[in-house]
Amino acid sequence: MNKRTLPLAFTAVLLSGAIDAVKAQPYPMLDRAAALVIQKYQTSSCEQLAAAHAAPPSDIAKASVQKMRQDPLLRQAFINKVAAPIANKLFDCGMIP
Repeated sequence: MNKRTLPLAFTAVLLSGAIDAVKAQPYPMLDRAAALVIQKYQTSSCEQLAAAHAAPPSDIAKASVQKMRQDPLLRQAFINKVAAPIANKLFDCGMIP
């Protein structure tokens, strides 16, 4: 490769990576929602989580669950993001074996 083609090749690789990243995220609000759920679990005490699990779900939670029931790819992407942090917190709190 000469001096001119190296920057062009590098730019092409960067652009293809950026395009793939945009294609891979069809749900732009998913990251923010997942971050909020993860933050809730990480900052709540075990007692607060137990009380939240006993309470009926909010209207927003119901609507979110309904959207995930209708869109399996959305559900999969959301669960892939939040499953490990939630499971670890619930395990630490003794809420799952």
